[in-house]
Amino acid sequence: MNPTRKPTAHPPRKLPTPLSSKLAAHLPSRLLRAEWTKLRTAGGTGRLLLLAFVLTVAVGCGTVRAVKCPDTGCGQDAVRLALTGVTVGQAVVAVLAVLAVGGEYGSRMITTTLMAMPNRIAVLAAKAIVLTAVVLVTGTAAVLASVLAGGLLLPGSGFTEAHGYAPLSLADGPTLRAAVGSALYLCLIALLGLGVATAVREATSAIGLVLGLLYLFPVVAQVVHDPDWQRHLQQLAPMPAGLAVQATVGVDNLPIGPWAGLGVLAAWAGAALLLGGTLLRIRDA
Repeated sequence: MNPTRKPTAHPPRKLPTPLSSKLAAHLPSRLLRAEWTKLRTAGGTGRLLLLAFVLTVAVGCGTVRAVKCPDTGCGQDAVRLALTGVTVGQAVVAVLAVLAVGGEYGSRMITTTLMAMPNRIAVLAAKAIVLTAVVLVTGTAAVLASVLAGGLLLPGSGFTEAHGYAPLSLADGPTLRAAVGSALYLCLIALLGLGVATAVREATSAIGLVLGLLYLFPVVAQVVHDPDWQRHLQQLAPMPAGLAVQATVGVDNLPIGPWAGLGVLAAWAGAALLLGGTLLRIRDA
């Protein structure tokens, strides 16, 4: 053996991948399942979703039955009448969204959640995804049922082809846009409630704040006598702007266009989530 021969260099041994690194790839799905389990097993979630569905359909049917279109015509938006229940069902959706995070703060389970998943933005994102999915399914079912019920009841209230009203059909572009937009509207209301609740951290206060944002602006707009200020308030308020997506008659005369109005509501929801996410990151649970 040559004493001057240098030992052969071996490549560094590859260490086994830690178990935590293996699990990291599965954290998003695990987090979504955890949030779905919490929402599904929370007391009252099923009842609130059912209530949102029933109120949306029932109020729409009641409004259609209450409005009569005479032979001379009534100038009403038949699609919007059928979807009137969204203005009531949204309150239940907002309460559900607030309780999705406010309930955890009330029971202090939020501490356990954040210990299990230190990435707080990921937690909020998972809550938003699960909540949006649940509300989208319920809202879509409620909107479709409202349109179907409206199509059956509107002729009895005078909304007939003889009066210039075609039967409600999702094959009609404006009707389809109103239906799809209404379902998206309810999802955005849920995200607005989630963001406000994350920022406020107290369910009762958050519910009051969200409902105030939704229903107070239209009241203020009615009190203001200046037409320009009324128009500006309707363009900026989350509910009047968002519900513009339901309009199928006189769209050109609206304070804001249908999709632009829904965009205003999306901006409100995004701002609430941004504020809630920022506060969630910088303060103690």
